Amino acid sequence: MRIIKRATLAAYWQRNRQAEPGLVFWHALTKKARWTCLADVRATFPHADAVTIASGRNVVVFNIAGNKYRLITAIHYNRQLVFTMMILTHAEYDKEKWKEVL
Repeated sequence: MRIIKRATLAAYWQRNRQAEPGLVFWHALTKKARWTCLADVRATFPHADAVTIASGRNVVVFNIAGNKYRLITAIHYNRQLVFTMMILTHAEYDKEKWKEVL
């Protein structure tokens, strides 16, 4: 998978050092992956979830660093692209305001 953008991940872990190992691990596994559907994603990351946002589109949410952070992505399986959209703490994610922003 091609990840757009790694810089988004790096900028986040520069501000939140505890997130760095989990995001680096996610990046390494995702870069090597060849996912064609959510089932493939879950074979790599069993706790990944598809979530429908306000626009009606689906995003895939990953638990990072032992569920301390949530990485929200848009995956285009046909083009082998993963767009990193947002990284939140678990508490920020639970407020669900992010669904209205995307």
